[in-house]
Amino acid sequence: MGIKGGMEMQQRPLDVLGSSENKRIIIQVKNRDKITGTLKAFDSHLNIWLDDADVSSADGENSVKLGTVLVRGDNIVLISPGK
Repeated sequence: MGIKGGMEMQQRPLDVLGSSENKRIIIQVKNRDKITGTLKAFDSHLNIWLDDADVSSADGENSVKLGTVLVRGDNIVLISPGK
């Protein structure tokens, strides 16, 4: 959150995600797998388009390169925005 003109500005979750466009993010899906990739776009349903994506199994033992993917929003449990 920032301060502008003496008033505190609040960021909405989609604003935070929007500031992560073209940055690497981590998504955890319902089966506990983690998908990492470069955020290209998203919509209000949290459908997420990633480039250069990889998926890692919940136990961390398996990893697969996916390339460009669309992750459906209702499968997402957690999103860690890029820095």
